[in-house]
Amino acid sequence: MKNRSLYHTNASIHNMINQAKPRIVIAEDDKDLAAIIATHLELAGMHSQICNEASHVERYTKNNFVNLLLLDVHLPDSSGFVLLSELRQKGINTPVIFLTGDHAELKKVKALEMGGDDYITKPFSFPELIARINAVLRRAETANDAQITENATITDEPFEFCGAVINPRRLEVKFPDGAVKTIGRKELGIFSYLSAHPNTVLTRKNLIHSVWGIHADVRSRSLDQYIVKIRDLYKQHDLTLDAFRTVHGVGYIYDFNCNITE
Repeated sequence: MKNRSLYHTNASIHNMINQAKPRIVIAEDDKDLAAIIATHLELAGMHSQICNEASHVERYTKNNFVNLLLLDVHLPDSSGFVLLSELRQKGINTPVIFLTGDHAELKKVKALEMGGDDYITKPFSFPELIARINAVLRRAETANDAQITENATITDEPFEFCGAVINPRRLEVKFPDGAVKTIGRKELGIFSYLSAHPNTVLTRKNLIHSVWGIHADVRSRSLDQYIVKIRDLYKQHDLTLDAFRTVHGVGYIYDFNCNITE
């Protein structure tokens, strides 16, 4: 029994250490170079995943959380620029360092303007690569300090929603009767997403991914419970949510121009 307990303790410690390591995806068509990069990343205390094609990157990032993407500009089935654009359109905002043998300044500028976090040309030294990765990871961690859901931060400006004023900076809702009520992070995320997408049918899946994150394991029932809380909060202060309607079997719609019943 004692040995089994020790085994579970060691396993737990091992899992905690593994979880603390950043996961880096290496999108590189040169398999030998990718393997060498992976070795250096592992020696530097990072997890690595090699993806030699853009389609593999898309599948992997869809199903796994990734801290950083090392992205070759030239891939067998696409370009790094096209892949980054497609990932961003899907809401995957993983930090990216471009890798390329092209020294053209225009390519570097394009990489950064598209949302790349850094750009390193081949050949490069591995100590420099590790240093750049760590620098981007530090910036990404700091940038997320104000992020309280995937789509909302505590630095966002206050906005109106169905007759009340939502204040992200204080996590509060101010009602016309003068009452000010505290809301949770997820409620703020829901308010923010609906306000940013008026007059459009929104699926439950899109709403969950936008607030909880694309890899969140959240059921529609959990989302519905938050919606009920929001409706009850408005009802307590004599506001209706006629402008915020359920689209049965699909999700919700926020009719921005809908008149609110007094």
